[in-house]
Amino acid sequence: MNFKFTFAGITALLNKLTKVLVPLVVVSLLLGILLGTDTPFVGDVYQNVSSIIDMLGEDGLLVLVSLIIILAYLKKE
Repeated sequence: MNFKFTFAGITALLNKLTKVLVPLVVVSLLLGILLGTDTPFVGDVYQNVSSIIDMLGEDGLLVLVSLIIILAYLKKE
């Protein structure tokens, strides 16, 4: 077998993986909000994200807004 582990190849793989996983997480969060935390898999994702936001403290909303602004800026480039 001929494996080419180059930086460009690893970056391309991670980009493809991110393009698949981000929509999955977004849909899981939306379904967790709509269906509640008792739903299998969906509720677990929702609980994990809410616990991460709780760890950030009362500035969690500010952090989320900041991340949205940063990601919107990076997407323009």
